[in-house]
Amino acid sequence: MALVEYKKALLKYFPLESFAAGLELLGPEVKSLRNKQGSLDGARVVVRAGEAFIVGMTIPPYQMANTPKDYDPERTRRLLLSKREIAELAAAESKKGLTIVPLEVYTSGRFVKARVAIVRGKGKSDKREDLKKKDALREAGRVLKNR
Repeated sequence: MALVEYKKALLKYFPLESFAAGLELLGPEVKSLRNKQGSLDGARVVVRAGEAFIVGMTIPPYQMANTPKDYDPERTRRLLLSKREIAELAAAESKKGLTIVPLEVYTSGRFVKARVAIVRGKGKSDKREDLKKKDALREAGRVLKNR
């Protein structure tokens, strides 16, 4: 079940390969995500010193009154991946034109996981084509529905 999605990711990028990764979170952050609060807009994944981190993901406090004073909603959160997956992400990060972005945060049993993907940016013409296809499918659906 998706808790938070980066809805514009598929409009902005071509996904090449995706990975499921665990997230290292605090207790109140998990509660906040289960309430479907949070945002992946502008978030990306960086690989440093053999570890992967999500940067720019926002998780607001679960309860404002009980939140510690030093809580940072945009703190860097570690991704839990295997060494092979981290090496693959690091190789993709070093290539020109490729980026790693989180697509969604979801639950798998009692665990909270993130789906991250290696992506290539789209140009304006590609974005326009996608919007035209989407509009054509929507219009075809309307015609079939009204029959």
